[in-house]
Amino acid sequence: MPEVIFPGPEGRLEGRYHPQKEKDAPIAIVLHPHPQFGGTMNNKVVYNLHYAFYNMGFTVLRFNFRGVGRSQGEYDQGIGELSDAASALDYLQSMNNNSKHCWVAGFSFGAWIGMQLLMRRPEITGFISVAPPANMYDFSFLAPCPSSGLIINGTSDRVAPPADTVNLVNKLHEQKGITVTHTEVEGADHFFQGEHMDTLMGHTTDYVKRRLTENTR
Repeated sequence: MPEVIFPGPEGRLEGRYHPQKEKDAPIAIVLHPHPQFGGTMNNKVVYNLHYAFYNMGFTVLRFNFRGVGRSQGEYDQGIGELSDAASALDYLQSMNNNSKHCWVAGFSFGAWIGMQLLMRRPEITGFISVAPPANMYDFSFLAPCPSSGLIINGTSDRVAPPADTVNLVNKLHEQKGITVTHTEVEGADHFFQGEHMDTLMGHTTDYVKRRLTENTR
């Protein structure tokens, strides 16, 4: 998988880019967990999401936020990281002009960034939010949420407690015109250790494949 360096708002950003042979393949970006708690693009959940999308026929990009790995800049409370994600999407789109579908997937902090990106970029047609930390970050900007997607979390998550995720989902369910699907993985912690990772990827793959056949927002 080619390593790529592309321009971000604070200098170079480091990524892994995995293109399909088809020119009009759908595209996806995958966003990693919190930079200050060891989050990188090689996090297991992020890595597995990347390959799940690739194996479904997507051209995929995952990358390190500013200050992580070989990406320049320093941590910026999520504000700069959102700009990084927008730059990553620009880069991905610049090489894939004919894509009909554009998805964003994020894990933990990356899920929060991904949902904000969704609000800024109407071309995003679907999202996967894994273990969104609704207890730490305000998700009230999702009013209205512009696209349907999947929110998935573990029932034994102590970092982002399930009750907070349920409250977030309930708020989103009140909105018209989109469908937010919520799935809980029984017994999984925040990092989906062991066999829970396979369950997480199974739910993700089933959901994305179904959406691609529906052609809805």
